[in-house]
Amino acid sequence: MRALSSASVLDLWEKGLSLHPLDRSLLALGATVSGTPRESPADWPLGRRNRALAELHSFWFRPNLQAWVACPQCGEKLEFELDGPSLLAREEPSSMEPVTVNGLAFRLPTSRDLARVAGETDARRAAVRLLESCLEGNEPPEWSEEDLERIGQKLALADPMAETRIGLQCSECRHEWNENLDISEFLWAEIEARAKHLLWEIHSLAAVYGWSEAEILSLSEMRRSRYLEMVNQ
Repeated sequence: MRALSSASVLDLWEKGLSLHPLDRSLLALGATVSGTPRESPADWPLGRRNRALAELHSFWFRPNLQAWVACPQCGEKLEFELDGPSLLAREEPSSMEPVTVNGLAFRLPTSRDLARVAGETDARRAAVRLLESCLEGNEPPEWSEEDLERIGQKLALADPMAETRIGLQCSECRHEWNENLDISEFLWAEIEARAKHLLWEIHSLAAVYGWSEAEILSLSEMRRSRYLEMVNQ
């Protein structure tokens, strides 16, 4: 895992602005995580991808994940914080072998599989297409609701970090619900906030001193901070 310079943060943010969230997460991993020459994060099981994203979040910004969500019943804003180290302590897949259910073998889903169903608006159809994408060596059968639930449970057990759901309760109306945790959204929000702060620093110092962006970014964070303190006195 490699640290990013301030200039690299801006480059990463700019490249990711027009990308789908799936591609933003892969962009971040590709820029910082070393792998074998033939290996792409797009082909990693989702649990491995999510673990790497959580590690990046901890390495670049902070261990815990802070966010807010609106209550689906009354709209009240609910802030929450997740313990990053506890999230990373979850078990990794014990095997990369296919998951077998009713004689059908399924490999663990990857980002490429999610990309194939990203445009699907029907939840059941999306689940079917995802399973068919992961099905190995068989003709797709007719899927019953029981089949979908059983296979989904088996895949979740085989790759615990592929999906993280958290239970929430509204402080106003006491409504309880489960929310899916998308680690890539947490990471991108931090990248975007950092990039926008850097742009503000560049604008503020360039306006006073006439320095170029490259000259300002070549300064250490401490020096930039001190110059900004003098500018704002």
